[in-house]
This record gives sequence, C-alpha cells and structure tokens, in this order.
Amino acid sequence: MKTILNVIWLVLCGFWMCLGYLAAGLVLCITIIGIPFGVAAFRIGLYALWPFGYMVVDRRDAGGASCVGNVLWLVLAGWWLALGHIVTGIALFVTIIGIPLAIANFKLIPVSLMPFGKEVVPTDQPFATR
Repeated sequence: MKTILNVIWLVLCGFWMCLGYLAAGLVLCITIIGIPFGVAAFRIGLYALWPFGYMVVDRRDAGGASCVGNVLWLVLAGWWLALGHIVTGIALFVTIIGIPLAIANFKLIPVSLMPFGKEVVPTDQPFATR
C-alpha cells in the first residue's frame, strides 16, 4: 500500500514539492552561512518526494542551535514551503483519491516550518538510534 500511495503522491504533488525544496536549498546554499539551511531543505525535499513509509521524529541531541536555526529557517524559507503544502493539500482534498495525500501534505507542514532538531526515519523504526 505504501508503494501505491508513494507513486500516486509522486505524480500528483511529490515531484513538484521536491522541486520547491531543491530550489530553496540551492538558493540557501549560495552563501557559506546558508549551507546548513540548504542541507535541511534537501533532506526534507527527499522526504517530500517519497513520504509514505517514513516519519519525522525529534532528535534527542538537538540543542539551542536548532532553535535559532528554526527561527531563521521560518523567516527565510519555511513559511513559503508550508504555504505550498497548504495549497497542494487543499487541492488534493477536493478529490476522493487525494484525501490521504492531502492529509500527508498537512503532516509535512510542521517539519517544513521547523526542520532542525528533526530526523526522518522509517515507520517501522521510530525509536531506532543512529
């Protein structure tokens, strides 16, 4: 079931959302200071490309730098990407087949707003340490 949902997701909105994250990552990587933000955008972009079967968990070792990074991310790119998830989620919610995809889009909003201190893990290993 995960594969079917991922393929439908990829065709309807995953590819476009991934392109948005990649564009944001490239813009943020232009400066040396923006490289950590660009890496976060690439990480979330891959998650937005193929989200079913994975989940986002909080990292235990995240500290104050993650909080500062999240505030800067929110101002620089986070709210634009979250707005993209909201728009595509509403568009998918109109169709019957798109309802689970819309719900997945809405679940991506918190991680698109504050990606630092989060980690993407498979759903069968939510408590695995790396």
